[in-house]
Amino acid sequence: MSISKQDFIHLANSNQGIIKSVCKAFYPDDEDQKDAFQDVILQLWKSYDTFRGESKITTWVYKVSLNTLLTKARSDKRKVFTEPISEHTNFTYLADDDLELLKAIIQTLKEVDKAVVILYLEGYKNKEIATMLSITTTNVSTRLNRVKAELKLKFKRAHHEFK
Repeated sequence: MSISKQDFIHLANSNQGIIKSVCKAFYPDDEDQKDAFQDVILQLWKSYDTFRGESKITTWVYKVSLNTLLTKARSDKRKVFTEPISEHTNFTYLADDDLELLKAIIQTLKEVDKAVVILYLEGYKNKEIATMLSITTTNVSTRLNRVKAELKLKFKRAHHEFK
């Protein structure tokens, strides 16, 4: 199935919020986000013929976005957050409110865990997440439970540092 340039531009414009939110989750730097956004748009253009219409277009955009950025993150020589989070990490410089703090902590997750959390926070069910990321539903559940516990611990530690 082919798409006209005008239809593709409409598709990209109507889904840019999804793409930008995924890019922000993987790359904290604005320039890196812009590069990632362009990579996703290019991949959407290249892979549009693979969209079979079996899912919502937004689900397909998420899947392509996440897979593109997972591949990009694996191949990048440079990593934004290469240091493991220690018990002494001071998040006071990273965030000034709870939402920003949570975003900063999510940035520190491994790529697949980050993708699972993003999709979960967007309201996707475990089965949908599993399909998008080509992993099992059990793997999604396990990752979510582990990541929730990790986020809770890091969030509590960061809040403790504020006091």
